[in-house]
Amino acid sequence: MCERVFWLALICLLSWAGKAGQAATLLLNGKGSVRGEILVERREIVVVDLGYDLLKIPKKAIRLIEYDQEEESGSAVLEVPEAERRYGIFYEQAPGVDSESIAVLAERLGESVLQIRTPSGLGSGFILNEEGYLITNFHVIEGETEISVDVYHVANGQLERQAYSEVRIVALNRFADLALLQIIDEKAPRFRPVPLGTMRALKVGESVFAIGSPLGLERTVTEGILSTKTRAYQGWLYLQTTTQINPGNSGGPLFNRRGEVVGVTNMKNPLGEGLGFAIPVDYVKHFLEYRDAFAYDNDNPNNPYRYLPPPKTIPIKNPQP
Repeated sequence: MCERVFWLALICLLSWAGKAGQAATLLLNGKGSVRGEILVERREIVVVDLGYDLLKIPKKAIRLIEYDQEEESGSAVLEVPEAERRYGIFYEQAPGVDSESIAVLAERLGESVLQIRTPSGLGSGFILNEEGYLITNFHVIEGETEISVDVYHVANGQLERQAYSEVRIVALNRFADLALLQIIDEKAPRFRPVPLGTMRALKVGESVFAIGSPLGLERTVTEGILSTKTRAYQGWLYLQTTTQINPGNSGGPLFNRRGEVVGVTNMKNPLGEGLGFAIPVDYVKHFLEYRDAFAYDNDNPNNPYRYLPPPKTIPIKNPQP
């Protein structure tokens, strides 16, 4: 009882924390989960009110926090459009959403596209959910642990850049050139995600566009068409597009006219124009669904999990007569 009173008193002192007092489901490492009201969320610990007791959970034991989307009067909870539904760590858009102009979409999606900086260069990325999970290319952060992210929040009717330096690596797939990161700055607001589309709905010749930071020119929008859905390269299939892609676009989203991410831009053919390539969104979903298999070892950031080569076959010699 005394402990409960202590934590309730602490909540009053920490009432500025934006996520306190909000119902959520905490997915733990493994298969367990806890549901209750978040009372305190700090960098190292989360305090949950189960209704009959308070539970202190170390942050490192939590895989994901899924906050309820019900908005109370005066609450700062991010409102997710009715056309979007959450599937695990990402969102998908409901069927039947009409196409819109690129000008309208670029304005609406600008808050969800970000710039990623490392000591060796920069790239692009996009927000998956309100908790700050984001996707970029593996090659954008390869060999780096000092990562910062520039997000463009809407303030006073316009986008204002905010830099976040507390970023953790969640999972890496160097073969698919994908990386899952999370912004863990405790003072960050809830982020605005973008929905993921499907390969099945894509049609060759349809209009697509990219938002990114080519050559450091942040929030650049380029438009093109989908040239093919099945361009094979080194054993993988890529989307080929006439959308202009340059260094700095890597890891950024390729959108359709419904505002869905259909690919992750990652390379171009330098010998020609209008020959850009993107990782299909279905590869991204597979990576996210099985992210535990690609988990990054945060306790030893210089040593992520690696797949070892199979043992060599040892020739068997015939026994001597």
